[in-house]
Amino acid sequence: MTSNLERHSERRPRVVDTAMYLALFGCVALGASLNFPGMDLPKDDWPAVLLAGISCLGLLKARDHPRSALAVATTCTVATGALGYLLTPLLLAPLMMALYWLALSTDPRTTRMYGVTVMAMVVITTLLDKPTTDMLLLRTLGPILWLLLPMVGGGRSRLRHAYTESVQARAAHAERTREEEARLRVAEERMRIARELHDVVAHHMAVANAQAGTAAHLAPTHPEQAQKILADLARTTSSALLELRATVGVLRQTDDPESDSLEPAPGLNRLPGLISACESAGLTVTVTTEGEPQPLSPGVDLTAYRIIQEALTNATKHAADRAAQVRLTYSGSRLLITVTNDGAAVAPAVPGGGYGLMGMRERAHSVGGELRAGPRPQGGFEVTTALPLHTHAQEETLAQPQEATQ
Repeated sequence: MTSNLERHSERRPRVVDTAMYLALFGCVALGASLNFPGMDLPKDDWPAVLLAGISCLGLLKARDHPRSALAVATTCTVATGALGYLLTPLLLAPLMMALYWLALSTDPRTTRMYGVTVMAMVVITTLLDKPTTDMLLLRTLGPILWLLLPMVGGGRSRLRHAYTESVQARAAHAERTREEEARLRVAEERMRIARELHDVVAHHMAVANAQAGTAAHLAPTHPEQAQKILADLARTTSSALLELRATVGVLRQTDDPESDSLEPAPGLNRLPGLISACESAGLTVTVTTEGEPQPLSPGVDLTAYRIIQEALTNATKHAADRAAQVRLTYSGSRLLITVTNDGAAVAPAVPGGGYGLMGMRERAHSVGGELRAGPRPQGGFEVTTALPLHTHAQEETLAQPQEATQ
C-alpha cells in the first residue's frame, strides 16, 4: 500500500498533496472538537482549525522545503498547545507529516537535530499549562512517542529509496558494461577474421600471380615446365578456396550435427606445402631448425604458420634475388622465427608497414610474443618473432594436473 501511495505521489504530486492537505485538515478539525471528561479545554474550535489550515498550507511546500514546512508546522502546533488544547495524534498530524518529509529528504543527523528540538518545544509548551500528575505522562510522553513514528518511517523510506536507486544504478552500469564488452568482443572477432582473410587471400593470390606469370613466360620455350607450374597453380587456388571456406565457415557455424565440419587450423606441420607453393612461384626457400622441436599450443602453432606465410608472401612479391631463408630456433619455452631475404625489398606503400606487417604484429602480441620487421643493415628484409610455446591459458591448464598430483 505504501509503495502504491509513493508511486502515485511521484506521478501526480499536486493531486496527492491536495488530498493530504484535506485529510490533515479534517484530522485537526476533528481533534479540536473532541471533549475529554475532567479536562478544562477551550470551548471554541476555530483557533485550532485556523492554525491547522496554516500548517497544511505550509506542508504543500514540504517536498522542496522540508525545513521551512517543519518550522511552520511546529509554530502552529506549539501555539495550539499554548491555547490549552490537548495535543492528541489528531492535532499533531500536520507536525508528524512535516517530520516525515524532513526524515525522507535529509540525512539522519539533521533529522535527529530538528526532531529533538521540535519535541522539546512541544513538551515545554505542555508543561507551561501545569498539568496534574495524572496528566503529566499523557501530555509529555504521548506527543514524544507520536512524533518519533514519522521520523522512523521517513528514515526507512529514505533508505528504501536510496537502496532502489543504487540497485538501478548498478543495473544500468552492468548493462553498459555488458554492451561495451559485447562491442569489444565483436571488434576483436572482426579483426581476427580480417587477419585470417588477409593472410589467406594475400598469400595465395600472390603465389598464384607469380605462378601464372612464370607459366606465361615459360610457355613458348619450355612448355613442359609451364604445364607443371599450371598444375601447381591449380593446387594453389584449390588450397586458397579450402582455407577461405574454413575461415568464412566460422561465421556459419550452427548447432546442427549434420553440418560440415571445418578443416583444422593450419600449423607448422603444413610448412612443407607452403614452401612447395612458394617454390613453384619462383621463390627458393631454405628452412633450418635449431634445437629440439617442441609441441606448440594450437594458437601459437597457427600464429607461427601465418607469420611465416605472410613473410614468404612479401618475399615472393618484393625480394629481388627470389630467395628466402626461414630459421626456427627452439630455446627454452620460446620459439624464435626468423625469415630473411638477401635482395633489396620494396618498402610497403602503406605507412607503418602495411596491413600484412600490422597483422603479423597483432598475431604475435595476441599469444604473448613479439615481432620485429624491417630492412637489414647488409641489405634485404628480415622478420623476427619470438613466441611462447604455450599461451598462458594452456600453461595454467597443464599446471593444474601437476598440482593435483602433488
